Amino acid sequence: MDDTRTNIILRKPEWLKTKVPAGKSYLSVREIVEEHKLHTICTSGHCPNMHECWGRGTATLMILGDICTRSCGFCNVKTGRPLPADWEEPERVAESVKLMKLKHVVLTSVDRDDMKDGGAEIWAMTIKAIKRESPGTTMETLIPDFDGKEELIMKVVEAGPEVISHNLETVRRITPWVRSRAKYDLSLKVLETLSKAGVIAKSGIMLGLGETREEVLETMDDLRKAGVSVLTIGQYLQPTRNHLPVKEFVTPEVFAEYEHEGLSRGFRHVESGPLVRSSYKAEKHIL
Repeated sequence: MDDTRTNIILRKPEWLKTKVPAGKSYLSVREIVEEHKLHTICTSGHCPNMHECWGRGTATLMILGDICTRSCGFCNVKTGRPLPADWEEPERVAESVKLMKLKHVVLTSVDRDDMKDGGAEIWAMTIKAIKRESPGTTMETLIPDFDGKEELIMKVVEAGPEVISHNLETVRRITPWVRSRAKYDLSLKVLETLSKAGVIAKSGIMLGLGETREEVLETMDDLRKAGVSVLTIGQYLQPTRNHLPVKEFVTPEVFAEYEHEGLSRGFRHVESGPLVRSSYKAEKHIL
């Protein structure tokens, strides 16, 4: 039995300290997010880079509500029975992106296993609406697995975002303790579908959950075989005492080594660092 949930609280090291959010661009984005009642993974996920990204004119918006049908051990998004889908959301999100004058937007969503199409139609509608209202804004979509159904994944692909990401989150061995329903090989299948469709396929993993160096390198190899060209690697931070504990705070030097390993394996971009999250510097990943 894996002891991933052993609740030993480790003290945060100095390199995980972040700045207090500030700046005109940051405040402007925050005001629009609050006024239009938008859901962002930046706030719900307590992202340490929120001030930097919003200040650069990029943001990660979460569609299909803020209640997820899954209950992953690492994630701070609310879980339970979601409200009915809001079919006016695509236009509202598109208008907000236009008002925020975003240079780059990342779209993500909660898992909607309660919906027959997993929310794929609203995904496509939102992408198309943003492209219509803000043709100069580039876009990345961080999608759920849609249970591996190719026809649903292709709805997102055909809507035309520049980058499509799906996070593997962790190594094969500890996936059952970290992700509630998602499967390691199913996620690889999703990423392979994206790559074969000719889009930029991207994925991300977290460190500090008990993985070994050999497992991280094996995961990189699996992602490359699936056709992934962009990889993010960051430190897992425990959102609350009810979530999986941090087993290790990985040093910046080790993250730098993993960046080198990833680039040597053929990834076009590797963002690797303690504070890196899947949408960090996402605007750079448009090849």
